[in-house]
Amino acid sequence: MRVVILDHTGALGGAELALVRLLGALDPEIETRTILMSAGPLVDELRSHGHIVDVVPAGSWTGATRHELGGSRLSAAFSALAVLPYSFRLARTLRRMKPDLLCTASLKADLIGVVSARLAGVPLVWHVHDRIADDYLPKPLVGAVRRLARWIPAAVVANSLATAATLPGARNLAVVAPGFAPEQVRHGQREPGDDGHPVVGLIGRISPTKGQMEFVRAAAIVRQAHPGATFRIVGEVAFAEAEYEAAVRAKVEELGLTDAVRFTGRVDTPDAELDAMALCVHASPVPEPFGQVIVEAMIRRVPVIATRAGGATEILEPVTGEEPLGRLVEPGDHEDLARAIIDLLDDPVGAAARAERAWESATVRFPIERSARQVTAVWSSVARAGADRSARRFRWARRR
Repeated sequence: MRVVILDHTGALGGAELALVRLLGALDPEIETRTILMSAGPLVDELRSHGHIVDVVPAGSWTGATRHELGGSRLSAAFSALAVLPYSFRLARTLRRMKPDLLCTASLKADLIGVVSARLAGVPLVWHVHDRIADDYLPKPLVGAVRRLARWIPAAVVANSLATAATLPGARNLAVVAPGFAPEQVRHGQREPGDDGHPVVGLIGRISPTKGQMEFVRAAAIVRQAHPGATFRIVGEVAFAEAEYEAAVRAKVEELGLTDAVRFTGRVDTPDAELDAMALCVHASPVPEPFGQVIVEAMIRRVPVIATRAGGATEILEPVTGEEPLGRLVEPGDHEDLARAIIDLLDDPVGAAARAERAWESATVRFPIERSARQVTAVWSSVARAGADRSARRFRWARRR
């Protein structure tokens, strides 16, 4: 089976790192080739793992925000006109490569793949990593993506039940969670830290959807109960959100937390940061599609606090009616978040016990090998159906 992967970015975001892990776990019999619309560290990351990568530049529009591309019907129409030349060029590339299917790995790639796959006569599989909902995307874009999902892709792979629920009627919809690689797992017990100076951390790009502002406001309350606690914001600004970062830093100064809150910037892997944390916080005020950092914390045996919404709830809610695998708080409520942090810092033994149960659950539910098997099943089904259609067209042409 020959599969072409299409992504709009060369940056290393959560979805892109998940793609690297997925490609590394596939059966060697599956030939993959990745096309990126812009250069970046993802190119070197893929090539360092032996994957074939082509950069086919698409222009500056790949860096536009979702609201710039689809905030209104007019902007969506202009965006469609802007990407058509690239779609035609990509279709020619696909005809030369002759893959069994095209797999698109981002929302922008999903939309561009619609035209390119049709022109090239290649089955299309969408991998959707975003909730297609009004609280996450512009309303015109939500309507367009939902309509296309019902008719155009041969199959749609969603990264969570929360994401799948925002794609009603999507064709051949499957849910496949992003998986972790074996080397990410901490197998030994965590060393007990200094309870007088616990580190509470939040990992993710600096963005209003990740909740750094709520985290900082909670930190001010936590410091009253735990004066020695420190707080780490791990991640960098992306997608033109520098103003939000400036506002968060200003709030740190306003609350007198400059000695307690550290901005680390981007890190290549989160393992060392997680290992230093007494707690990992996932503070997104809006429902997240999945929440990979939650799983990454679980497999490092770090207690987790997350907002009760979207994919985070799926990850942490128990399957058997036991207590949640992490502490769940109300989205956007920094006081509720602060209470949860204080409770877990007050009871490190109970927090560690819950983290151990979370480790046991995550290592069974989210290994990348499981994700690879599920994705391969979808791809194989689509490829077989495509081959059958080609054979029928060939027999019909011969009879003519």
